[in-house]
Amino acid sequence: MTKGQTYVILSIIFVIIVAVFAVTNVDSVEVNYLFWTQESPLILVILFSVLMGGIITASVGAIRIYRLQREAKRLKVENTKLITKLEENGLSVERKIRSSSSKTNDAYSKTK
Repeated sequence: MTKGQTYVILSIIFVIIVAVFAVTNVDSVEVNYLFWTQESPLILVILFSVLMGGIITASVGAIRIYRLQREAKRLKVENTKLITKLEENGLSVERKIRSSSSKTNDAYSKTK
């Protein structure tokens, strides 16, 4: 089972649990906002809260992924510049790069 499949299965289980919990709580409740109160069915309050939590979590995750991708791109450009500078000075870095990238790939494959 892959990591993606695990997330899908856990998500489906979570949605089922929330749906069952929401359907069993259909009473009206008084919701206090900052400046007013309103009667709402508890099922709507529960579903809205779960939806907002999911949206906030996805937004924070997307921002983090964007920042990491931007940092990786910046580091690749910097690495290319440094390799070029080393080659201009007559130093060979090919062997070190291959061995370090294979170590990185090995470490990455172990975490999957």
